[in-house]
Amino acid sequence: MGAIKRSQITGMNFHYLHYPLTYFLDSMVRFHMEQIELWGAAPHLYVEDLSLTEIKNIRREIESRGLKVVCFTPEQCMYPINLAAKEQAIRERSRRYFEKSIEASAELQSELVLVTAGWGYRNESREEAWKRACDSLQQLAEYASQRGITLALEPLQPVESNLVCNLTDLAEMLRAIGSPAVKGMVDTVAMAVEGEDLNRYFERLGENLAHIHLVDGKPGGHLAWGDGNLPLASYMDILERCGYTGALSLEFTSSQYLMEPDKAVEASLRQLGAFVV
Repeated sequence: MGAIKRSQITGMNFHYLHYPLTYFLDSMVRFHMEQIELWGAAPHLYVEDLSLTEIKNIRREIESRGLKVVCFTPEQCMYPINLAAKEQAIRERSRRYFEKSIEASAELQSELVLVTAGWGYRNESREEAWKRACDSLQQLAEYASQRGITLALEPLQPVESNLVCNLTDLAEMLRAIGSPAVKGMVDTVAMAVEGEDLNRYFERLGENLAHIHLVDGKPGGHLAWGDGNLPLASYMDILERCGYTGALSLEFTSSQYLMEPDKAVEASLRQLGAFVV
C-alpha cells in the first residue's frame, strides 16, 4: 500500500542512559532522525524530579534541533510503578505518576504516552489483578482524554507481567477499558517471545494499533538490528502491505550498548536502509 519512510524510524534514549540527554539529541541529528520516543527516566527526564517549566525547557532543546517527540515512555518496569498492585498505596502512587507523565507529554507536545498494565502476584488470582489494572487504566484513559493524549498499551514479556503479554490479552484489555483514548501497540521482541505474527496485530487491532517498537532479538534481548535473528524483511513487508504510517522506535535495552550507544543506531540504520525510502 505504501513504502515505509525513513522518517518513520524513531530514535530512543534508553541505551543512552550513561550520556547526557543533549548527547542523545545531538546524535539523533547526526543520524538524520526527525522524531524521537523519549524514555522518561533519570537522569534524562524523570517526572517526579522536574517541574513543567523544566520539561518545557527540555522541549525547547528538542525543538531547537528540529526533532519531534512522538511518544513519551515513562519508566515503569524498573521503578516501583504498578497499576495492578494489590497494595492501594502503590496503585494510587502509580496512577499519579502516570497522570504526571500525561502532563509531561502534553508539555512535550507528544500525543502518545506508553503504558503497561502492571502485574499481579504470581500466587494470587489473575482475575483480581486484571480488575485492578483495568480500573487504573480506565481512570488514566479519562485523564488522558481530557488532555488530548492517547495511551499506547504495550504487552510485556511473561517474565515482566502476568496480565497483558500477547495479542489476545491486549485485545481483551482494550475491550474491557472501553475508551478511544487507549490503543494498542506492539514490541517485536515481546511479540516474538510469544511466537506471534505481526500481521495478526494489524488484522485484529486495525486503526487501534498506534505504535511499534521495531527491535531485533534472539528472540528476547531488545537488540540492534543485525545482532539478533528476527525476520526484519518479513516485518517490513507486512508494515508496507498494511500501510503503517506511525513511528518505528529503536528501543535497545541491552546493556551491551551503554558504552557506545551510537553504534547500535548506526548498525540498525544500515540494516533498515534497504527497506525505507
